Amino acid sequence: MSQQGAALQSYNNELVKCIEDLCSKRDELHRQTILEEEEKNRIQNDIRVLTERLAKVNESLAKKMAQRNEFDKTIAETEAAYMKILESSQTLLNVLKKESSTLKQHQ
Repeated sequence: MSQQGAALQSYNNELVKCIEDLCSKRDELHRQTILEEEEKNRIQNDIRVLTERLAKVNESLAKKMAQRNEFDKTIAETEAAYMKILESSQTLLNVLKKESSTLKQHQ
């Protein structure tokens, strides 16, 4: 009977050790889960912050592109008007030279 008691005690000790090992593994897994949840929360927060920043940068870029397009339009219109002034000046100069020449011939 003492052999059976010793075997039963041995089984009991082994069973307790197995349960303790399982509890230890569960606790380690729980610790890792908590760490990963914290990391997940940090990453989600970073994504939120970066998404907000991206939206602000996109909005700023859109405004600046619209302003640049307005500058381009104004520059093009101004250059076209300036070219007309140059052409008119050239025409006026030619007319004046012709008139001056005509007037000199009549003297």
